[in-house]
Amino acid sequence: MTNFPNEMQSLVCDQPGRLELVTRPRPEDRPGHIRLKIEAIGICGTDYHIYKGQQPFLSYPRIMGHELAARAMQDSSDGRIKGGDLVAVNPYITCGECRACTTGKPNCCENIGVLGVHRDGGMCEEIVIPEANAYAAPGLQPRAAAMVEFLAIGAHGVHRAGIGSGSTALVVGAGPIGLGAALFAQIAGASVTVRDTSSERLDLARAILPDATCETVDAAGGGAFDAVFDATGNIKAMNAGLRFVAHGGAYVLLSVVKGDLLFADPEFHKRETTLFASRNALKADFEHVMDCMARGLVPIDAFGTHSTTLEAAVTDLPKWAEDRNTVVKALIHV
Repeated sequence: MTNFPNEMQSLVCDQPGRLELVTRPRPEDRPGHIRLKIEAIGICGTDYHIYKGQQPFLSYPRIMGHELAARAMQDSSDGRIKGGDLVAVNPYITCGECRACTTGKPNCCENIGVLGVHRDGGMCEEIVIPEANAYAAPGLQPRAAAMVEFLAIGAHGVHRAGIGSGSTALVVGAGPIGLGAALFAQIAGASVTVRDTSSERLDLARAILPDATCETVDAAGGGAFDAVFDATGNIKAMNAGLRFVAHGGAYVLLSVVKGDLLFADPEFHKRETTLFASRNALKADFEHVMDCMARGLVPIDAFGTHSTTLEAAVTDLPKWAEDRNTVVKALIHV
């Protein structure tokens, strides 16, 4: 496919179950924004859901992709970023005016628009985003920078739980978000247990977290943990997780699903449980992840299990959507 100077390749999901590599106009410059050349894209569970038609409040066609590493094609107006710098992208475009934004919680902005979900994302050659959403990633490789966003979600949940050295943590659900939470719970000093229904996922977890206890849900014992993190995306598991929370402990819901949370109030109350929803991540979480990467605390190669190109993703992404047990993080290299 030949591109003209004002056009670029884009991977478009034009309807559920159909991907197409097309030529589209390059995005126009905008005041207060920065132009980025996409280098690598992490494929998220959300992308698989969009492809399979399982993502609500989304219109097609859509360019997916919100886990992004890119090169700045120009200097930022404030001098933080120079042309050629590698950046990790914060894909949460916020209004800056709602209560959440004005109280330091833009991750749960009332009017949030996520790249690749509510608006076109980064499965293409170039994007133009607000300058504040580009974070310099010195010393990192593109494949690492493309993993910052999903790891920041787990890191944010761990921060909300307030765990530290000597704490015990249970993570239920050994997908990418759960494994990220488990890793950053360990980095915070907690002793970590990971549970999942899939033995294949637990094998991947052991490769990433050799110091953690990894066990199938069926074979697991009871136990009471200072913090329990649910990353299952399953309402039954979310309702059942309370019983593993120690008295005085925290229950952190990384998952978001349709359905009602149903707890027995005596069980919830006698523990003096602190219940947290954890949504997206803050700039400080992105910076914490990048710092840990730079210090060699993140097993990047173990997380990055699969890779492809923008062209080959037309066939690879649908294949991986049906094989979630052996894929931790698949990356598209542009």
